[in-house]
Amino acid sequence: MFWILTAAMTVLVAVAILRPFMGRAQAVAEPAAAYDLGVYRDQLREVDRDVKRGVLTGDEADRLKTEIGRKILDADRAMAKPSAPASRSARPWVAAVALALVVAGSTAIYWRLGEPAMPDLPLAARIAASDERLAALPSQAEAEAAAPAQPSPQADPEYLRLVEQLRDAVSRRPDDPQGLELLAQHEARLGNIAAARDAQQRLIAIRGPASQAPDHVRLAALMIEAAGGFVSAEARAEIEAALRIDPADGQARYLAGLMYAQNDRPDLAFGLWRDLLETGPADAPWVAPIRQLMPELSWLAGEPNYQPPPMAGSDLPGPDAGAVAAAGEMSPEEQQQMITGMVRNLEARLMTDSGPPAEWARLITSLVRIGEEARAREILARAQAIFGGTPQAMEIIDRAAATVGLVPAP
Repeated sequence: MFWILTAAMTVLVAVAILRPFMGRAQAVAEPAAAYDLGVYRDQLREVDRDVKRGVLTGDEADRLKTEIGRKILDADRAMAKPSAPASRSARPWVAAVALALVVAGSTAIYWRLGEPAMPDLPLAARIAASDERLAALPSQAEAEAAAPAQPSPQADPEYLRLVEQLRDAVSRRPDDPQGLELLAQHEARLGNIAAARDAQQRLIAIRGPASQAPDHVRLAALMIEAAGGFVSAEARAEIEAALRIDPADGQARYLAGLMYAQNDRPDLAFGLWRDLLETGPADAPWVAPIRQLMPELSWLAGEPNYQPPPMAGSDLPGPDAGAVAAAGEMSPEEQQQMITGMVRNLEARLMTDSGPPAEWARLITSLVRIGEEARAREILARAQAIFGGTPQAMEIIDRAAATVGLVPAP
């Protein structure tokens, strides 16, 4: 049926294109003087009408008729000259050959680059193919091997020394859950995602059945980040483990939607993400990426008219009115300590739970303004690793980095 419709449409278009050429080939060219002659005759009739209405006097009408009469004689003489038939200037066979070459060339290109033998793919077949892909997701090792290299942030030497001490302590006490939890956090902060993933895996193995949903979610997120944003089979298992413990865990549901979106199930991803937008907290870290992806996802899911709930007035937490009033009574040193403490709190929260790109942008600019440019560059590299696949998020982060001189202004 597809090929029949394609052939019929091609024939109809070809006929429509060739028809003007064939018509011109059979017609005789009409000289321009014929058109002029018709105009002059209309002008004569208009003069008579103007006389009847009293717009022109008899003398004025005579002068106009004399002038128009001379033009009519000139047009008659031009009409008397022989004119060549239009068939000499028209080349219908040239148009036909050119059209045939275009159709043949297009067919050859499609035959080479397209899939002419591909069968129809109804919805049931697409769902079945998606289920097969989900059942045969590549392993974490395969996904990491195929992932692009990620930039490593430059860390402060003193911080590196402290992390090295933590590594030594964990190596001496490999079954200490608190040490493993700290090691996973700080390795991730340094951009050592594989080391952070290993520490988190060991932590879950030690805790066993006592592991909570956030433990599995952190491991899944580290696996996905190490794989360049792709959900592997092992990451899927951690997401499902988190949802078995807490079916309402927001980050686990976001990652499950990401997995479905990557494997041609926009309908399932849309349902999960819509619920997160409509029922979850507006400042959750997954809200920003969901809002950026939802327009395309809703269209693919068959909900093109979906409108997400309006954004809250501010997604960035800050000091309340009491803190602002108290700051006015502080000395400059105390104010600086308060600002530094707020920056540290924001940094700790982002390193633990992540957050929207606007918060990463604010952290980068704040670190520069309190004199910690080296740490700001580390956070910038970390943000680039997290949001590198989302141009809208990177635009927010890069614009903030440019305002404090970390990157060239766009």
